Amino acid sequence: MSDPADLAAIHASAFDAGWDAAAIQTLLDMPGAALETEADGFLLWRRAADEAEIVTLAVRPEARRRGLGGRLLDRVLDRARDQGVARLFLEVAHDNDAALALYASRGFEQAGGRPAYYARPDGVRADALILALNLA
Repeated sequence: MSDPADLAAIHASAFDAGWDAAAIQTLLDMPGAALETEADGFLLWRRAADEAEIVTLAVRPEARRRGLGGRLLDRVLDRARDQGVARLFLEVAHDNDAALALYASRGFEQAGGRPAYYARPDGVRADALILALNLA
């Protein structure tokens, strides 16, 4: 599955402010972009030199708590190591406990933050945590 419309549908179900198909296509077209997919989720990441960024990890709500996010993340970690990535970064909402637990289980640690980074539908803004994992 790599159709931007399908990916956008998953993203919209997973996040308050899901990305549309055009936004996802733009990200897929970026240099170094790569995609890992399963039927109910995907992980979009991009590599630049010896660093990489997880752009988004989206899993349909009805498919959560079944290991899908972990499988996608593990595949990306393996691919990143194989490609010589030394450090992997991501941003996650400070109150996304499930995502924080997943990333912590793989060794990610807080490397910074972005105050009021995410806009919520109710107008409240949530802080982002910048997490990093050294792969070297």
